[in-house]
Amino acid sequence: MTVQGQIPIAAVVGPTASGKTGLAVALAKKLGGEVVSADSMQIYQGMDIGTAKPTAEEMGGVPHHLMGFVDPCQAFSVAQYLPLARQCVSDIHARGHLPIVAGGTGLYVSALLGNLQFEQEQQDDGLRRHLEQRMEQEGAQALLNELASFDPQTAARLHPNNKGRIIRAIEVYRRTGITMTEHLVRSRAQPSPYRAGVIGLNFRNRQELYRRIDARVDDMMQRGLAQEAAAVLSGSCGKTAGNAIGYKELAPWMEGRCTLEEAVAQIKQSTRRYAKRQLTWFRRMEQVRWIYVDECSSPEDMLRQAIAFLRQDGVIAG
Repeated sequence: MTVQGQIPIAAVVGPTASGKTGLAVALAKKLGGEVVSADSMQIYQGMDIGTAKPTAEEMGGVPHHLMGFVDPCQAFSVAQYLPLARQCVSDIHARGHLPIVAGGTGLYVSALLGNLQFEQEQQDDGLRRHLEQRMEQEGAQALLNELASFDPQTAARLHPNNKGRIIRAIEVYRRTGITMTEHLVRSRAQPSPYRAGVIGLNFRNRQELYRRIDARVDDMMQRGLAQEAAAVLSGSCGKTAGNAIGYKELAPWMEGRCTLEEAVAQIKQSTRRYAKRQLTWFRRMEQVRWIYVDECSSPEDMLRQAIAFLRQDGVIAG
């Protein structure tokens, strides 16, 4: 550990298709690190193409952790992710390597670096089923409005598409009488054990990000996304896999309700919207040091900037 008793940790965040994997791998090779994924979809097995899980070639021999280890039929939450990620970080540090957290799921990154604590709760399956049925019958906006009546702060943070988190926030309140907002305040009472440097990737020209997103989706289709989606959606699993971007948009095509071109266009649109939500989340993290990808002359230039930021934040010596 450092003199202050904190484990140094680097994080690479940003929207989808911004180049997080490439920078994380470059940092790991330069600084002797290992990568811990912070992507809520890359955890699932059999969802490699649609979640942009890095290939062995892209990993470049750098160890990657917390990818492809959960059955798509299983629900998985940030409360389950945190102890696994903390153990990975501790083990990497014990090996004398630098933990590098990389991913676009803002909740995972914020919860890990902020040392959020979740109380162990027994899930009320009956209440969960009731809320899921209401979600199907009344729609997400109706439940979001209900959440706003007793926890406006949490409701303001959630998009209607975040059905699982809307249900979870209502469930927590109904079970405990304490809002999710208050739970989060209490969970931040313990100081973080990490000395973190957070590198955020962004674009001055938003159209360049969208161009990269479109190109990535086209590449996914060429690599077999349609076949992967068919396998995932035809299984018994479902809600999580079926709601993932890149899969749910192909369902209408598989059912003959739209053309493949229309489905692909919808994937691109959904991904662009997701990228905007990611950027909104990460902009709220005050410690992020931004690198503008479209202003970098080369990958080496981006790497130099990232290393300089990590030095400034005391994550690495120099």
